[in-house]
Amino acid sequence: EVQLVESGGGLVQAGGSLRLSCAASGFTFDDYAIGWFRQAPGKEREGVSCISSGDDNTYYADSVKGRFTISSDNAKNTVYLQMNSLKPEDTAVYYCAADPLQCFSLGMNYWGKGTLVTVSS
Repeated sequence: EVQLVESGGGLVQAGGSLRLSCAASGFTFDDYAIGWFRQAPGKEREGVSCISSGDDNTYYADSVKGRFTISSDNAKNTVYLQMNSLKPEDTAVYYCAADPLQCFSLGMNYWGKGTLVTVSS
């Protein structure tokens, strides 16, 4: 059974940091791209970052460039999203997703249930 489980969300003040984790199981982790997405209240889900685990290529939305960093630990089948200099507009439910080919797509095959990040002013 394919599973993606996010963790690390919480409440943080503006300017603070959080590190999200996405633990994967049930598939060959290194053969899949892993993406992070978010959905804020009243807004559509959007891509935040993605990583091609086999070649270390990474991608970021313009809104988070320079603040967020995606990384992977293949031995732990886990992808991380380090979020620094957080802003209130980063408040959202954050989801991870996996796909054998696609990266940064809402059509990725597998999705976690999300973890809530709340950034206060």
